[in-house]
Amino acid sequence: MSNLDTLKEMGQSIAGALENEVNGYEVAFGELTLTARADKIVTILTHLRDESSCKFVQLVDVCGVDYPERPKRFDVVYHLLSLKHNIRLRIKVEADDETPVPSVVEVFPSASWYEREVWDMYGVMFDNHPDLRRILTDYGFQGHPQRKDFPLTGYVELRYSEEEKRVVYEPVSLPQEFRDFDFMSPWEGAKYILPGDEKADDQGQEG
Repeated sequence: MSNLDTLKEMGQSIAGALENEVNGYEVAFGELTLTARADKIVTILTHLRDESSCKFVQLVDVCGVDYPERPKRFDVVYHLLSLKHNIRLRIKVEADDETPVPSVVEVFPSASWYEREVWDMYGVMFDNHPDLRRILTDYGFQGHPQRKDFPLTGYVELRYSEEEKRVVYEPVSLPQEFRDFDFMSPWEGAKYILPGDEKADDQGQEG
């Protein structure tokens, strides 16, 4: 049996055993991916960890993806590894920034920091997480920087104030406009005169 057949069989078996929790599965690029209900993620991961035909005993990562055009704009993605069967599994659940996703820390304690990172970067909340606070950004940071609508400059900036003898936060102020970059190849030649290069054309004609 090929690896592809093994993954398809595994996906079919899991989807059959968790028909009320798993919406579907697919095998693409040599990897098995499940789509599932967010409110059932604890049941799903518990089954995948304990079932002898699965034994996905390692939670490798939990991450987020932002799709701003969708009503539930976030995917929370769980990556599992079964050492017994040498198979990796990806599980995707949809979420928004108002409805918490159940925390899986009780199933996989390693999920604690991963869920904190998803909260920090995307603003997805996890219900029953023991310590859901920022992990990568600074105290007082506003917003969630991995969202696609987050401004590249951020909302606030900090500096050390000699007057107050401490670090102060201030709204971002840009001292100059964003530069207008020219990505034209230098070998093609500009169709216009570059600023400061007005005499170059005259010198070329004289020579």
